[in-house]
Amino acid sequence: MSKLGLITKGIIKENPTFVLLLGMCPTLGTTTSAINGMGMGLATMFVLILSNLAISAVANVIPGKVRIPSYIVIIAAFVTVLQFVMQAFTPGLYETLGLFIPLIVVNCIVLGRAEAFASKNGALDSALDGLGIGLGFTAALTVLGMVRELLGSASIFGLKLIEGDGILVFVLAPGAFIALGYLLVLFNKFKSKIS
Repeated sequence: MSKLGLITKGIIKENPTFVLLLGMCPTLGTTTSAINGMGMGLATMFVLILSNLAISAVANVIPGKVRIPSYIVIIAAFVTVLQFVMQAFTPGLYETLGLFIPLIVVNCIVLGRAEAFASKNGALDSALDGLGIGLGFTAALTVLGMVRELLGSASIFGLKLIEGDGILVFVLAPGAFIALGYLLVLFNKFKSKIS
């Protein structure tokens, strides 16, 4: 597969949110606004790229019986670095995302890419795979956050577009399910037209 193909497959063909339906906990829990969705997506992409890179470099020396715990330790190291960086440079976003940042360690997207791709491929391809999957996840969370913020608060990225309040349900958990359901339908229609 070409280098560009490694990136684009994560955005459309193997989008973790709209195609594979992975990582639903942070998808539904953090997308109350576009900035929160984008922040969670970028945080996950950071961990994906670096953990894929590291795991591909050491996969051949890790015994099979301890590979999953070893991958989790590697991922946890990058999540810890991410936490320190976010606390230093984006404390507000870090506080808003809260528990979902440490939960990146056990996110099935990150661990799944480590097991399915990074452990079997070279460092560059693994980093590009992490970039593609990360971009797909970030785009999905940002779009879902935009829809929920627009309908729930009448704003996008905190900018008020319409005077008054939005529809409260879209700021709450049921709104996440409703918005995700409609976005899944639209994405799959779009995907079938370009395939």
